[in-house]
Amino acid sequence: MKDNLIKRKSRDFAIDIINTYKNMVENKKEFVLSKQLLRSGTSIGANIAEGIKGQSKPDFYSKLNIALKEASETIYWLDVLHATDYLPDDAFNYLNNNCEELVKILTAITKNQNINK
Repeated sequence: MKDNLIKRKSRDFAIDIINTYKNMVENKKEFVLSKQLLRSGTSIGANIAEGIKGQSKPDFYSKLNIALKEASETIYWLDVLHATDYLPDDAFNYLNNNCEELVKILTAITKNQNINK
């Protein structure tokens, strides 16, 4: 199977988010904000996967635009959790850098939607 960079990176990111969520729930007893992070952080890859199997180019771009919005929301929750000391510096930097990379890739892909119509 041909490697799809954005699909692989979003899956790896989702796994990191799930592990971060489990850690916050088990060790920090944080249940509300971490759930928001879990939802938005795993939604990125789910929307990318849906878009890849989309019925049309507009469907593909619609799902990737949703993934981009979810990535932006994830960056917000990472920042909030870091600012409130639920997320240590090293975890924040790692996750934030990976999410920013997803944003850059998704932005590059969705920026081309008007060119490819």
